[in-house]
Amino acid sequence: MALERTRNSFHWADYVILVLSLLISCSVGIYFALSGGKQKTTAEYLMGDRSMRLVPVSVSLVASFLSAILILGHPAEIYLNGIGFHFHLIGATIAYLTTAFLFVGLFYQLRITSAFEYLEQRFQSKLVRCIGTLLNLVIMIMYAGSAIFAPCTATER
Repeated sequence: MALERTRNSFHWADYVILVLSLLISCSVGIYFALSGGKQKTTAEYLMGDRSMRLVPVSVSLVASFLSAILILGHPAEIYLNGIGFHFHLIGATIAYLTTAFLFVGLFYQLRITSAFEYLEQRFQSKLVRCIGTLLNLVIMIMYAGSAIFAPCTATER
């Protein structure tokens, strides 16, 4: 039996969802750009002048780490191998949220902006901070490669 080629295309509902998600994302950015006032210092720009609460900052950090690997790979994994992988997602979600709230809360109380700044304060050493930064840079380069490669291979047709 010959393999049939299927025509992959968006349904009208897919286009509606795509456009709505882009419009919502853009409108949130435009709203805060127009209503938030102009930032005068880098602390106001980068940290929102420390006026945001713990929950939005934590959720933002978790959401920014999610990528096309999660969006494309996890549904495919569940489809191919069953629902068992879904339990991994539940545990990973709990771990991500717990870590985000724990560290963001700690960083907020200490008035620091990154884990690398925490390393420097904790060990009183710029060398430890630089080593941590370098190791994270290597990990993020490898992660970015796979996060970019995965959707490219999925959409190469």
